[in-house]
Amino acid sequence: MSTLWQAVGAEWGKLWSVRSTWWCLAGALVLMVLSAVMLGGAAATDALRESGATGAAVREGGAAAPVVASEPVVSATSFAQFALVALAMLAITAEYATGGIRVTLQAVPVRGVVLAAKALVVAPVMAVAGVLSGAAATAAVYLLLSLDVFGGLVVLPVGEVVGDLLAVGVFFALVAVMTLGVGAAMRSAAGTLTVVFMLLMGLPLMLLMTGGQVAVDASLRMPLFAGLAFMGSTDNMTGGPIPYPAMEGLAWLLAWTAIAVAAGHTVLRRRDA
Repeated sequence: MSTLWQAVGAEWGKLWSVRSTWWCLAGALVLMVLSAVMLGGAAATDALRESGATGAAVREGGAAAPVVASEPVVSATSFAQFALVALAMLAITAEYATGGIRVTLQAVPVRGVVLAAKALVVAPVMAVAGVLSGAAATAAVYLLLSLDVFGGLVVLPVGEVVGDLLAVGVFFALVAVMTLGVGAAMRSAAGTLTVVFMLLMGLPLMLLMTGGQVAVDASLRMPLFAGLAFMGSTDNMTGGPIPYPAMEGLAWLLAWTAIAVAAGHTVLRRRDA
């Protein structure tokens, strides 16, 4: 156990010693805020158009349903996740690119411990990044939709917002660990990014566009839609809520993460650095 925590300390130092970490976190924040603001503005505009209410009518109790400030943030994870995917990917593929993985494995010969240490560093960092960037995006959405042009069509229920932000943090943490597993298996940044993009966006959307029921059902059980189901997103490219409970979405996301980590551990254990 002491070896594991020593390895965690080393991985923590490596993560924060490079500028790419800060750039990726900054990129995630910018993407989250911009995406949430655009999605929130679109949602409020659609609600006003469908109800036929004006800004003044909304303030006086019009028919348009208000937007929960954190709802667009949940949907914005579809875009912001890739900045954090890049960070998780670099946590392992950068060492293969520079040859530093040899030093790491000499210091910690048990390869499962190396992967566990990286996961124990990456996951909480991503979770905190998700919560904080989500909070900033929620505040931006609330401020935007409070303007007269949107009729103040926004609410900020504390319990729901906190639940949404925590779910975003869990989603980012699991996607990051999944990326780490893929990175350990692929060993290259290009290969890892390609596989993760196909898992998160490419393959699910291609299956969804076929329109076949089997393909659609398979698409909805892949990491992106499973995560959106867990977070309760309704603006998710499917035209409505994901048709299964949030906990089932979490179970699917955990399963994909476990498969990726198992694949990464197998390659890391069997192949030379």
